[in-house]
Amino acid sequence: MSDAVVSVRNAKRWSGARILKLTLVAQCALGVFVVLADLPREFLAGLTGTERSPEMDVPIAPGNQTRRFEPRRAPLDLPAPPGFQGDDSVPSRLEFTSTDLENRDGAALLNGTIAEGDAERFADWLLALPALPSAIALNSPGGSVGDALTIGRLVREKAIPMVIAPGAFCFSACPYILAAGVEREVSKEGFVGVHQHYFGENTYLPAFLLVSDIQAGQGEVMAYLEEMGIDPMIMAKALVTPPDDIYILLPEELEAFRLATEVTE
Repeated sequence: MSDAVVSVRNAKRWSGARILKLTLVAQCALGVFVVLADLPREFLAGLTGTERSPEMDVPIAPGNQTRRFEPRRAPLDLPAPPGFQGDDSVPSRLEFTSTDLENRDGAALLNGTIAEGDAERFADWLLALPALPSAIALNSPGGSVGDALTIGRLVREKAIPMVIAPGAFCFSACPYILAAGVEREVSKEGFVGVHQHYFGENTYLPAFLLVSDIQAGQGEVMAYLEEMGIDPMIMAKALVTPPDDIYILLPEELEAFRLATEVTE
């Protein structure tokens, strides 16, 4: 067979129409993967026969610490910490409130999701106060990692103690703010949890397409934790926990990772 005939056949094989078809197939496959990545885990669990993690009302025990993560709802039907609203909804961005906590007059409360821009709002709010809070209590499902790190650095600069009160929860990016306290008081009746989260602006594509952003973000977080005196090995617990679950840290883990300087009753 002559070279000319082979060239003609190859040209036909990779014609514009064929390339367009292959491109369309690839785009459809990617679209299916993106849709599957966004489906509720309950639906995917039904297809695969796997079980979802239990709800937060199942008692936490060593080796059984992973629970479902619902960032727009409070995790338990417990009395709200002093100063927080008693319903189970979570504000869509941080709310800053001055209040008195048990044994701490002149404290502050940070309640709600950590939204983009909240670090700047927090800095402005802190600057407008007549005096720095005696402590800051947290109640947050997490949110923007970058804003959490910025808030944390400001908290450390101002040497403000942090508190997780009974009934409060601090999940996802929230523990990075907790880590910044010069003192970190966590109640045994509170909840501190970690899991995987996305880094960078593009959170629509599946994580495997965002390897560069994820690795850079993890490196930044680990450097931050070391800066705050926290054992970066806490990230090992986060990295094996899917984004729609949360790993609840036991009191002994909070102390071992140095995330709590004191665990209270």
